[in-house]
Amino acid sequence: MRSALIVWGGWNGHEPEECAAIYRRWLHEDGYSVRVETATTAFADPDLGQYALIVPIFTMSKIEKDEATNLAKAIEGGTGLAGHHGGMSDAFRDSVDYQFVVGGQWVAHPGNIIDYTVDVTRPDDPIMAGIPASFAYTSEQYYMHMDPSVEVLATTTFSGEHAAWTKGVVMPVVWKRHYGAGRVFHSTLGHRAAEFENPNMATILRRGLNWASRSE
Repeated sequence: MRSALIVWGGWNGHEPEECAAIYRRWLHEDGYSVRVETATTAFADPDLGQYALIVPIFTMSKIEKDEATNLAKAIEGGTGLAGHHGGMSDAFRDSVDYQFVVGGQWVAHPGNIIDYTVDVTRPDDPIMAGIPASFAYTSEQYYMHMDPSVEVLATTTFSGEHAAWTKGVVMPVVWKRHYGAGRVFHSTLGHRAAEFENPNMATILRRGLNWASRSE
C-alpha cells in the first residue's frame, strides 16, 4: 500500500482543514494509507522519503531551512509532491528551496474572485483526458512567477480588466514537472474547499495526485 502525508496549516482563508479532509478521503479511496500533520516540523522527519506522496496545504507561513532541505531531498529521491492553489504555490514565501521544487510562485490575483476561462493545452496528457478544451471558472485568477522548465497542461489568459498591463498574458494554471527522481504536480484552482465540487477541477487534481505519487 502506498503512503501519503498531508501537512495543513497556515492562513485559514484557504480552508486548509476542509481541503485536507477532502484529500484524505480521495487518497483513502485510491488505496493509500494517509498521515495528517498540522505543523511544518513534519517536513523534517528523517524518514520523509518513505512516503509515495506529500500534499502541502500551508498558505504563507514559514518553513525552517532544515525542513525545506529535507523536503527537497525527499522529492529529489522519488517522493511525489502535489497540491493546489495557495496551499502549495503561495506557501513559504521566503523559501527559495521550496519554490525551486514547486516550479511556480503566486504573486497576484487581480480582481480577486472573478470569472475567467481555463484552456487545456495538453489534451493528450492522461491527467487532462476528457476535460473540455476550455471551461469557465470562478475563483482567484492566479498570476504566477514561473519556472520555464515545467510542463504546462492548462493556461488562462488575463483580460487586463483588473490590471491593464496584464492584458493578453497567458499564464499556467496546471503543470507538472520532475525534480530529481520525484514528480511534482500543481493546479492553481481551488481558493475555497467548495471549488472541489467543480468536476473539472476535482478530476484534474485527483489525477495529478496519482500521477505525482511514486509507484509501488
